[in-house]
Amino acid sequence: LSVILILTGITFAQKFAFIDSNYILENIPSFTAAQEQLNKLSAQYQKELESMHAEIEQMYSDFQAESVLLSEDMKRKREDVIISKEKDYKQLQRKYFGPEGDLFKKREALVKPIQEDIFNAVQEIANEGSYAVILDKADGTTLFFTNPRYDLSDQVLQKLGYK
Repeated sequence: LSVILILTGITFAQKFAFIDSNYILENIPSFTAAQEQLNKLSAQYQKELESMHAEIEQMYSDFQAESVLLSEDMKRKREDVIISKEKDYKQLQRKYFGPEGDLFKKREALVKPIQEDIFNAVQEIANEGSYAVILDKADGTTLFFTNPRYDLSDQVLQKLGYK
């Protein structure tokens, strides 16, 4: 894929290509294993949070049913316990799924090295093939037409030692 730019009488040929990072990742066994590990961890965290939420719902339901029998002091104490439990729930939710949470950190530890390897391989291919631009057609990047002849995805996998 070449584009020729004409600037004040000077002609520059630019080589462009593309990759599909989703295709590349799907063909790397360590990425698939990392995704499975992250899915299991996420399900474990979600199950723990659902159990905690069910406990809070039960506490609230019990409180509503018994509130007519409780003194104002006892009501306040029970409300405080429920509010405290809700705060714990939200804090745990942030700890697991927040922007800097456990799942994010685990994902970064497992997936980031793979992504860096892919980036380095693409950079080597770009340097070796004198490409000015290599685009990624995965995840929402709109390329209206792509000629498979200019897809370097398999070359990236080969550079990484796959296929």
